Amino acid sequence: MGIYLNPGNEGFQSALNSQIYVDKTGMLKYTNSVLDSEQRYICVSRPRRFGKSITAETLVAYYDKSCDSSMLFQNLKIWSAKDYAVHRNKYDVIHIDVNPFRGRADSASEMVVLMQKEIIGELEENYPKAFPEKIEQLSPALSQVHKIYKTKFVVIIDEWDAVFRESKDDTEAQKKYIAFLHSLFKDAPTKKFIKLAYLTGILPIKKYGTKSALNNFDEFTMLEADVLAEYVGFTETEVQTLYAQYHMDFEQAKQWYDGYVLGPGIHVYNPKSVVDSIRRKRIGNYWVSTETYESLKSYISMNFDGLKDDITQMVAGGTCKVNPAKFQNDMTSFKSKDDILTLLIHLGYLTCERAIANGIYSQRRDPQ
Repeated sequence: MGIYLNPGNEGFQSALNSQIYVDKTGMLKYTNSVLDSEQRYICVSRPRRFGKSITAETLVAYYDKSCDSSMLFQNLKIWSAKDYAVHRNKYDVIHIDVNPFRGRADSASEMVVLMQKEIIGELEENYPKAFPEKIEQLSPALSQVHKIYKTKFVVIIDEWDAVFRESKDDTEAQKKYIAFLHSLFKDAPTKKFIKLAYLTGILPIKKYGTKSALNNFDEFTMLEADVLAEYVGFTETEVQTLYAQYHMDFEQAKQWYDGYVLGPGIHVYNPKSVVDSIRRKRIGNYWVSTETYESLKSYISMNFDGLKDDITQMVAGGTCKVNPAKFQNDMTSFKSKDDILTLLIHLGYLTCERAIANGIYSQRRDPQ
């Protein structure tokens, strides 16, 4: 087992050991269905504290061939799937959490170099015949491993968007980071060594103009969660079951934590708030925001097209409409009220409900 290459199943084991665990392994049915297909590139974005890292650890534990996770997944939802055993613990996995690299590098640009250096170091240890000479970039390193060992990889990147959130104004570093991702997932040779690519973060993939920088990815967002909607957070049925199990008032929790309507019959709640309220046996505001409220104030103060009036209306319990189509999926390229409101949905400050008839979204206040 390595830190990045085949890191094992301890992260998922930790989730199972928790007092409250809600089974979301049904999502693996979808990822299994797209392995080695044109749809094998997936980006799932959701607000902070909505289970991104646990989902990533679930994927690692299921696909990582260096461990045996059979006992961990026994009797969970994926266990009954017909192809469950076909893919369990069968592949080489690379798991990257971007945040720790940011803390260890002086800049976002250095982070990209450091990330590749450490992952390639583990590849060299495990696939020595593929490295007769030094390779400094991850994509050609994986290509060489595939050429010599015929190995394909499941690549999972957690907090993929940390550069865009934490280095908002460093556009040069952002371009270098996107170029790294592009070389890893978009260049022609990558099709040979990518079994599955799974990116997760708060923001959707950065746009340049009207196009995504990684337009081969299927994106599942808080605005368009589609077939993965029930895996974004806790569904209303799951929350009702939990509160009944712990003899707490669901209706009171609903008033506080009423969350996102992601599709017909798919109403999801913030897992952080639900779990903490049950563990502490009281209703309260447990959601930790992605941005400080000072940053939130700076967004609102731009006051595009009467933005402050709409925010005031939502704080009072009302709704407003927004068109998210032109949002550039970053935290600086704002040209309208719609851009600000769309960002606040992705950050988790606003909940939303899609109006299917006209493709416009209705916003409600902070989901706590």
